[in-house]
Amino acid sequence: MHIALDRRRMIGRLPWGTELPLRPFFGVMAVAPPAAWGSVSTLPPRRNGGNLDNKELVAGTTLYLPIHVEEALFSVGDGHGVQGDGEVCVTAIETGLIGTFELIVRDDLSLTWPRAETPTHVMTMAFDPDLDTCVVIALRQMLELVASKTGLSQQQAYTLCSLAADVRVTQVVNGAKGIHVMLEKRHLA
Repeated sequence: MHIALDRRRMIGRLPWGTELPLRPFFGVMAVAPPAAWGSVSTLPPRRNGGNLDNKELVAGTTLYLPIHVEEALFSVGDGHGVQGDGEVCVTAIETGLIGTFELIVRDDLSLTWPRAETPTHVMTMAFDPDLDTCVVIALRQMLELVASKTGLSQQQAYTLCSLAADVRVTQVVNGAKGIHVMLEKRHLA
C-alpha cells in the first residue's frame, strides 16, 4: 500500500481518503547489546533498545539506554510517519527520515531498561514476549524512578502511579511485546 505524504500539511492520506496527522519518529534506536548475547536480530526490542516502535520518541524527546559495550555503538533507523500505540499489524507509515542526535554518556545513571523523557513526561519501558511481564517490569522501573526523585516510599509511589501514570501498550508485534509507563514531570517536584 502506498500512502501519500503531504510534508507541508504534515498529513498522510490513506488510499481510501482518510487523512492522518504525521508525527514522525524512528522505530529503531539502540546501542550494541552485551557480547554475551551473541548476534541478535534488530526485530524484537530489548534492554539495549532496538525496535522500540514507541510513538512517544519524537523530536525533542530524550532517550536513555543502558550501555553494554565500549563506545555504546548507537544505531538508528526504521522511520515512521505515524503509528498508533500497539503497532498492531507490524507496520506504521514507513518512510525515510533524517535526524540529528546528540549523544551524551551519563555516568550518573545506572539503567537496566530504556527510559525516556518528553518535555512533559518521564517514561519507563519494558519488553518481553508476555505483556503481563512487561507491565510489571515497566511499572517497577517507574516506582523506582518516582521514589528516587521524590523521596516517596515505594507504597506511596505505587499509589501515585495508580492515580496519575498511564500504562500504554507500545507494541504487540516483533517477537517481544512492549509497555511504556508515562508520568507527568510535575508529579516529581
